[in-house]
Amino acid sequence: MPAAPRLELDAYVVDVLLPDLVGHDRRPSAFLVYLYLWRHAADARRGAEASLRAIAEGTGLSKRAVQDAVARLERRRLVAVERRGPTAVPVYTVLRPWIRKA
Repeated sequence: MPAAPRLELDAYVVDVLLPDLVGHDRRPSAFLVYLYLWRHAADARRGAEASLRAIAEGTGLSKRAVQDAVARLERRRLVAVERRGPTAVPVYTVLRPWIRKA
């Protein structure tokens, strides 16, 4: 059996973002969507291309909960969403604002 691929997270995601989104904002769905996008962006070179339905199925959330979570993550500048058209599948770039560029 082949080994499962590894996913590396910044400690900040678990130490700060988790309690902030889940505890303070009371939006565990936003944290789940962020993790889902982090995982899929790690496999893609240009961001994670995913429909709301795919994210909902991948996280176990409703489509509406995913919409709300994406909106919150955009407002918090934790993801950037590129929409090429009204019916096109969006491309999500996972942002890490805690990393300062030198």
